[in-house]
Amino acid sequence: MSTPLDYRGAGVDIGAAEDAKHRIRALVESTRTPGVRGGFGGFGGLFRMPSDARAPLLVSSADGVGTKIRVAIDADRHDTIGHDLVNHCVNDVLAQGAEPLFFLDYVAFGALVPDVAEAIVRGVAAGCRENGCALVGGETAEMPGLYTPPDYDLAGFITGWVEEDAVLGPARVRDGDALVALESSGLHTNGYALARRIVHERMGLGVHDTFPGESASVADVLLRVHRSYLSVLRPLRARLHALAHITGGGIPGNLNRAMPDHLDAEVETGSWSIPNVFLELERAGGVARAEMYRAFNMGVGMVVVCEPAVAAAVAAAATAGGIGAWRLGRVRPGSGQVVLR
Repeated sequence: MSTPLDYRGAGVDIGAAEDAKHRIRALVESTRTPGVRGGFGGFGGLFRMPSDARAPLLVSSADGVGTKIRVAIDADRHDTIGHDLVNHCVNDVLAQGAEPLFFLDYVAFGALVPDVAEAIVRGVAAGCRENGCALVGGETAEMPGLYTPPDYDLAGFITGWVEEDAVLGPARVRDGDALVALESSGLHTNGYALARRIVHERMGLGVHDTFPGESASVADVLLRVHRSYLSVLRPLRARLHALAHITGGGIPGNLNRAMPDHLDAEVETGSWSIPNVFLELERAGGVARAEMYRAFNMGVGMVVVCEPAVAAAVAAAATAGGIGAWRLGRVRPGSGQVVLR
């Protein structure tokens, strides 16, 4: 008779899953906000809408962090990738003027390692606390045969809210509006497939080698946490017209999403100094400048569209929050395009 099989023998360790869940509980509870109802371990997360909401709209988004995970795995550094995920999602709903309410995460392993799962969720919890967003649930899956250890994948799901008459977007944008750039902290969570290829194949560097032109390692540079812009823009939302979170597609592929069909965004590419990390990737990879603008944020993490009279207040708020800001350009008559000058 064949040897009896069990779940662990098939590659799924329920004991490891229980260990990870026990470790994660305190991290989840550290993000609790007044709207949370119920406790840890339910089949669904419960959240009460703010009592002062008049005509609230829920704003939801889902995202991942792409192959930035590969850098985290190679460096065996897993406690920031979750923070990236939360900040990315927060910025996405912020682009419509929303305040984040709650967050859920999904982590899938080939073989679940409790220490790694705990580190990932520690980063998620840090991001939730930074943004006043409750981590109300998630899923940790072990899928042998689909992921090869030590690989894993990570995704996040956020819900926020905004009053219906306060939604930001193209409908508010006007001819003559100013474009204000808020600096990124690095690559954020986009362009890593190209960046990793350049670093490893063209530069011949590993994650622990020093990145050219920097005093930090490749891992330090490439794992810089995706910046959240909520704290500096929250007090100004009522005075803004639109926001563009610069993610995949770069400035041309995201700022156009904030433009109505009859207006263009004119970007002055000489208005800022492109950070070293992008210049080194461009040089070593022989990447055309136009492709650089499509693949990377080039140092611009968020673009604010507002009346010219408000631009100084945006820049001042960003500077006070430790984020560089500058006049990036203006809005002019056109056809919903982004023009790089």
